[in-house]
Amino acid sequence: MSLVETARRGRVLEVTLNKPKVNAIDIEMSRQMGRAFAELRDDPELWCAILTGAGKKIFSAGWDLKALNAGEMELDNWWQEDYGIGGFAGLTENWRLNKPVICALNGLAIGGGFEIALSCDLIIAAEHVEFGLPEMPLGIVPDAGALQRLPRRIPHNIAMEMFLLGRRMTAQEAAHYGLVNKVVPKGQEMDAAREWADRIAGSAPLAMQSVKEVQRAIECRPLEQAFAHMREGDLPTYRRMLTSEDAREGVAAFVERRDPVFKGR
Repeated sequence: MSLVETARRGRVLEVTLNKPKVNAIDIEMSRQMGRAFAELRDDPELWCAILTGAGKKIFSAGWDLKALNAGEMELDNWWQEDYGIGGFAGLTENWRLNKPVICALNGLAIGGGFEIALSCDLIIAAEHVEFGLPEMPLGIVPDAGALQRLPRRIPHNIAMEMFLLGRRMTAQEAAHYGLVNKVVPKGQEMDAAREWADRIAGSAPLAMQSVKEVQRAIECRPLEQAFAHMREGDLPTYRRMLTSEDAREGVAAFVERRDPVFKGR
């Protein structure tokens, strides 16, 4: 059974979570997501991706607690289980994926579903979307990305409200803090995501990938060290970009006042 649907639209890979009713992630679904994003990573004809969920109310409720309760997954050292390429849901620990991923939120992003969204590069949310971390009343914590990422994205004390009190955040509030890039009317999130994906797919892919590679490498480094690491560190995509045909083509197209033709090399 395919729990994750993929469709290629030109240079864009569209990934849809399809496990009714709440797109809860068990081990098999996580592995399928990992394979989908490995396809994005490895195929030179794919330059970016859109991630969304089937249905209109819930993007993902996160970890499949029914599977956990049934003993199909373990809680202690859960990360040692084989959740597939890229860790939980194929994205939360995918340190080699340099291609941009746009999250088009069609509904609630709860628990691990919120953590999946946090793993994406851009987030477009329908106006009815809410974010929540309900782990605390369950006696667990959101340790697949929320504890690590959320306090870096929004004010620390607001993140602590979500952790400790379990309160939900609306799409509008998330946009206020910069957590969400854009809020759109319900049902228009994929149209907006496709517009952005097409713009990304029209740019030089090595430059786009270099942004992610460099950002990941210099995060939390002091400014001087960040500059030094970018100049001297192990950043193969960035190095390829500097000497690429696309870089020369982009400069030539600007000088010649024409649209560039990028080839990804």
